[in-house]
Amino acid sequence: MNVPIKKILAIQFKYLGDAVFITPALQALHYQHPEAQIHVLAAEEVAPIFEHLAFITKVWAFPRTRGKAKLVKSWPFVRELRKENFELSIDFVGNDRGSILSLLIGAKVRIAPIEHSRSLLQRLAYTKTIKTSSLPTSWVKRHLKMLALLLNLPDAPAPNMKIVANPSLASQANQIIKNHHVICHLGTSQPKKEWPISRWVELYHIATKDGYKLAFSSGPNQREQDLIAELKRLAPNAFVLAPLNDLPLYLATLHQSKLVISGDTGPLHFAAGLGVKVIGLFGTTDSVVHAAPVYNNNESILSNPCTCLKEKSQFVTCQSTSPCMSSISAEQVFNLLKKRCPLNVSKALK
Repeated sequence: MNVPIKKILAIQFKYLGDAVFITPALQALHYQHPEAQIHVLAAEEVAPIFEHLAFITKVWAFPRTRGKAKLVKSWPFVRELRKENFELSIDFVGNDRGSILSLLIGAKVRIAPIEHSRSLLQRLAYTKTIKTSSLPTSWVKRHLKMLALLLNLPDAPAPNMKIVANPSLASQANQIIKNHHVICHLGTSQPKKEWPISRWVELYHIATKDGYKLAFSSGPNQREQDLIAELKRLAPNAFVLAPLNDLPLYLATLHQSKLVISGDTGPLHFAAGLGVKVIGLFGTTDSVVHAAPVYNNNESILSNPCTCLKEKSQFVTCQSTSPCMSSISAEQVFNLLKKRCPLNVSKALK
């Protein structure tokens, strides 16, 4: 870029867990432009992910209702962003919301990835774009490669995903987790991605017998809370975390753990960003392609090959007679748990 960079705006409008994926790219930007201010624009429910990061100057929490664009009400917010006079804005998603905001905020250079040919809105919104088909499928590598190609940033080893828990919430989080330093998250966005409750119960009995203290969690919606109810029915003594709707407190609670086991990428990405050890349980094709490559071999377990192909992949609930997630055994997970979090370390934490 020929334009001197004093202020950079990163725009991220995607799911909670996926927001963590841009933090390596933000670190790379900070490394290449250490004197530049880096601001992040994200939905208000996502904003806590970027708070407390030393390389982020300011987080802009955009007020919104999912699925609804209320730009008239948001204009005062956009006007304040325009006053910052950003030299560079990077929309890491390239969707309609990001396109509109990129155009309205009006940085001198505006970049984004796009899926297909540029729409009229995208031609107006961005000064540079790149086809996602020319980028890696793994999100972290995709974001870094986009910066390398569009901004001439040199290719470098990818920094780790990074977020920071609010230190003032540590005591409260410790009271929530109560020395159960292995968190097992049952729910996912889709039932076909979930490890069967029977397997979680098997893991609970094996791990508890060996001296581990497990805490079970799930999302706040009724379907995921039904998973917790089924677990408690089969294992009445299992310790369950109450649903946490407060993201900063949830991050602080994850930070108090030593290891997180889940098939849900959200808790896994949060934990990894916090520096907590993880075991990811992956089966469905999209999870393996987009999420699993973020983790090393000793941080994940892949199921037998997924058979949800073609029209079957569109179902939220697995239609296969032999679901891929069922092929992951409790013994597999427990053996990796012992390697990732040895019992002598776990006992020292009690």
